[in-house]
Amino acid sequence: MRARYGAPLGIAAVGAAGLLYSAGFEARSFRLRRVTVPMLPPGMRPLRVLQVSDIHMVGGQRKKQRWLRALAGLRPDFVVNTGDNLSDQEGVPEVLDALGPLMAFPGAYVFGSNDYYGPRMRNPARYLLEKASGRHGLNGNPPVVGAIHNPWEDLRDGFDAAGWLNLTNTRRILKLEGGVSVELTGLDDPHIKRDRYARVAGGPSPSANVSLGVVHAPYLRVLDAFAADGYPLVLAGHTHGGQVCIPFYGALVTNCDLDPDRVKGLSTHTAEGRTAHLHVSAGCGTNRYTPVRFACPPEATLLTLVERQ
Repeated sequence: MRARYGAPLGIAAVGAAGLLYSAGFEARSFRLRRVTVPMLPPGMRPLRVLQVSDIHMVGGQRKKQRWLRALAGLRPDFVVNTGDNLSDQEGVPEVLDALGPLMAFPGAYVFGSNDYYGPRMRNPARYLLEKASGRHGLNGNPPVVGAIHNPWEDLRDGFDAAGWLNLTNTRRILKLEGGVSVELTGLDDPHIKRDRYARVAGGPSPSANVSLGVVHAPYLRVLDAFAADGYPLVLAGHTHGGQVCIPFYGALVTNCDLDPDRVKGLSTHTAEGRTAHLHVSAGCGTNRYTPVRFACPPEATLLTLVERQ
């Protein structure tokens, strides 16, 4: 009896413990990542940018809401929200409430696919199949039939009413204290082929003190365009940092064509001889149907922009 059932029972116990840890502890173990990016012109004062991403709010997530509200204590110069705020059609009021203290600061946002459409159950193995085939989202895959439409207009109206800038395929200027002007060039979500780079092409404006690119999903075509146009920093989310990672190895998938080595944190991207800093947030939520994280805790990031060397 022991020889026959001992090993399977042991494996099952380890699997159950891992699931309990990844869903019950790590997915709720919120962290703040701090990074320094040397990209500002000489003589310019440092700027502190708070990036929040992939909140995937579901009703009743009180701990996440308290943590998001507490981020206002960092007092950033401005906030950038890189999308996927929702994982619940009824989640808009809770997102706006959780981000309310942060909306007292200057800010800007782009949307991700989960802001427009509700989540659905998926076999996690499909992410590995999509990686092997090179088809992600609507990039090579057919449209979803019977998609649930989220009330993204209510979310947009709430952000706009607070003064945050909508960066959907457009350029905007954020005015900060001391007369500092930050140009933010944003794109709609490439994961569902809503990006229109031709509308914003041309590179940073010489009249702005600093320029950033902002997008939800870090697809290579978008990173190539931003880097080739001379943007010194691109902010993105979408990947969840791989969400379920292997300790001492890292992520298996990125849910786009970005390589797993750059699935989260600060790296660089080079195109046509120009190099941009790239920061990909692992985000602070998950799809409501896969509420687990392993070796990849939820996060927000405080980026301190300093003079380039």
